[in-house]
Amino acid sequence: MTERPEIASLPRPDTAEGKPRHVGVEIELGGLPETRVAELARDAFGGEIERGEEKGLVLTGSRLGDMEIYLDSALLGHADTRFQEGLHEMARTVVPVEIVTGPILPDRIADLDTFLDTLHAAGASGTSGGITAGYGVHFNPEVVSTRLDDVLPVLKAFAFAEDALRQEMGIDLSRRVLPFVDPYPRRLLDGLARAPIPDMAALIDLYLDRAPSRNHGLDMLCLFAHVDRDRVGAKMDLASVSARPTFHYRLPDCRIGDPNWSLALEWNRWVAIERLSEDHGFLSEIERAWQAHRDALTTVRGDWTKLTSERVGRFA
Repeated sequence: MTERPEIASLPRPDTAEGKPRHVGVEIELGGLPETRVAELARDAFGGEIERGEEKGLVLTGSRLGDMEIYLDSALLGHADTRFQEGLHEMARTVVPVEIVTGPILPDRIADLDTFLDTLHAAGASGTSGGITAGYGVHFNPEVVSTRLDDVLPVLKAFAFAEDALRQEMGIDLSRRVLPFVDPYPRRLLDGLARAPIPDMAALIDLYLDRAPSRNHGLDMLCLFAHVDRDRVGAKMDLASVSARPTFHYRLPDCRIGDPNWSLALEWNRWVAIERLSEDHGFLSEIERAWQAHRDALTTVRGDWTKLTSERVGRFA
């Protein structure tokens, strides 16, 4: 197995209140029932397995805190009848089991990587499991604060570097053909580069007007609902939006069993985005470059990917 990279530190590891920033991790996988995943998690991290109040199982009191483990389908409900049990069994061929941690310190991501090795040895599969296996990994890094100056630069860094990041990551076909990690619309980038954004209300309005979906590589709706629930609720159904003071980075594949892949690698790519967000010279330059790209009549999106790849370099 290729040696995994060390867990990179965030450029701003503390919140505005001076507390360490945490991250929640969501991992989608196939090949094992949720009961077996929960048992393996208990063996790895300790704790007790309990039935969740709404769905699936919860590992409580583990060394990584509480972890939810469930079949990721709101349509199936609890398997109280043979019919529903049959639906669960059929669903496992296309619907992932999801592992959701509570907020953890970033360096504990290494423990999850070791756990994925255990799951793979037990038969777990990732994104490469088939054309319908569009399994991913989501990181929910706590924001420094909900102030515009702490949110907008990160959104801009991701938005303008997204095409280059996607090219480097080589997102699996099974995820690209499904509407779960769509690229940001060009109209959103136009607004980020050209429109004055004086406050968070204006930023939320811009996002809701031009990218009103959770199915983007960086889903901002969880954060925006936390900041102004009524504003988001006026435009979006909040039933599937969990309001929280985090970014919701959902672009990475879950490549369990790939010796060249790890959660650490994907986390470090996110850290690279945050580092770009701290480079105000880069942000100003890339905004001007986007405007020039859009003003030119002969450019295509691939030209932007090439330009940003040259300017950004690697995301690790």
